[in-house]
Amino acid sequence: MANASNDMPSNFGPLLKFWRNTHELSQEALALSADSSTRHISCLENGKSHPSRAMIDKLSEVLNLGERDSCYLQLAAGYLPAAKFIDFHDPKYNWLKKAMILTLKAMDPFPAALMDRYGKLLMVNKGWIGFHRQVASQAALEQAQNHYEFLFAHHQEHTPSEVKKNTLALILMAMKQESLLSQDSNFADMFDALLALPDVPSDWEKRAASLEPQASFKVQMDINHVQQNFYSVSQMVGALGPTSFVSEPRLIINTLYPENPDLDLSQHMSDDLSHPLLAY
Repeated sequence: MANASNDMPSNFGPLLKFWRNTHELSQEALALSADSSTRHISCLENGKSHPSRAMIDKLSEVLNLGERDSCYLQLAAGYLPAAKFIDFHDPKYNWLKKAMILTLKAMDPFPAALMDRYGKLLMVNKGWIGFHRQVASQAALEQAQNHYEFLFAHHQEHTPSEVKKNTLALILMAMKQESLLSQDSNFADMFDALLALPDVPSDWEKRAASLEPQASFKVQMDINHVQQNFYSVSQMVGALGPTSFVSEPRLIINTLYPENPDLDLSQHMSDDLSHPLLAY
């Protein structure tokens, strides 16, 4: 068992002690249930020993911790919790789907899309369909699978703006670091697909390194042959708690709002709007 560094304090010990006290367990009782020793539990709590991932899993099981609290325990010890795939279309999430439908519907006429952690489109609103069919055919809209790939592949400019280059660079950096940290091949595949887009700047790494990602950023698009600025706002759908943990399924709602308040997006709304991912 590796010793914890004296100059790198760990939050694992206090968190473990918190849960042990919550369940009114002595160090001896916890050690017995976790197939460990009282001395080892004491060393974990005072920071003299560092837990293995297997030990954390065992402690989480003994303490009957749910996904959220087990993730916190792993993060406190310096481990990245393993991502769990949860199918948004599972019938047990019908209540969540209804909530997302109401949310997307309320955002009309502003284009909004619900996606998973990889940018895969799960739902769209009518505003999304009406807005994007100005630059894409109905067939292209229906075949769209990834929000980021569709957005940058169809809204192309003869000379990509610095705003667009910076946005692409930030998304690429997010995908790259997610793939490296999680070793999730889906992030790696998404990164490769985005990197192949024609407007990716050759210096995307340096660009992204000089920028801080935000929940909202500007994008520029041609609307009726006029370049317009939009605020791209992303909202995470998850449980309350520190940002180090996001409940599954990890969902993101992305909405575009025009910078120009006089730009009327309702003109793109009509009764004939249809899409496989439109649920109302």
